[in-house]
Amino acid sequence: MKNLKRLLNKNYNDLIFEDTMIIVAITGASGVSYAVRLLRVLKNMGLETGLLISEAAKTVIEYELYETIDDIKNLSDVYYESKDLTVPIASGSFKFDSLIIIPCSMKTLSSIANGYGNNAITRVADVTLKERRKLILVPRETPLRTVHIKNMLKISEEGGVILPAMPGFYNTPESIDEMLDFIVGKILNILKIKNTQLKQWDNKTTKMKNN
Repeated sequence: MKNLKRLLNKNYNDLIFEDTMIIVAITGASGVSYAVRLLRVLKNMGLETGLLISEAAKTVIEYELYETIDDIKNLSDVYYESKDLTVPIASGSFKFDSLIIIPCSMKTLSSIANGYGNNAITRVADVTLKERRKLILVPRETPLRTVHIKNMLKISEEGGVILPAMPGFYNTPESIDEMLDFIVGKILNILKIKNTQLKQWDNKTTKMKNN
């Protein structure tokens, strides 16, 4: 697998990743299908991913998806336990490209905004911001309290990207997968990864075209 150097031991502590690794974290909000779709697309592109799933997200997955937690873990190269603050990616010395929290719960948002690294997900988000790497949060909550908006502003002011799970309809989606792809494509565009998930508006022909 490209960009991946493996030592003999298969434990993740003995895996050395290039700094192109993308971390995906799933937290306890509705909309876990977005995360699964993102992981599948990244896997199909041959990009290395690390995965974190919060305890609350595991419950949501059981309600919302036909896939099992093990199925989702298998979409990533390395799985890290969200309760384990000693995972390598929780250190600024571990090189990775970006962190996408999808979906991002309001509890996770609040923790990140206020520097409260109480689990591996919020700690890795802390590392991502302090090391000036790419942080993308995909909240799905609606409506929003004032404190939710203020927390988003705090993170945005530090360089994080707030990308709400709000699919567009100008591309006339015909399936849920196409609606998921709209958000996945937005994420990939921010990461500067060429993709066909998001169709680009062409105002000259008033038709949609792939990126």
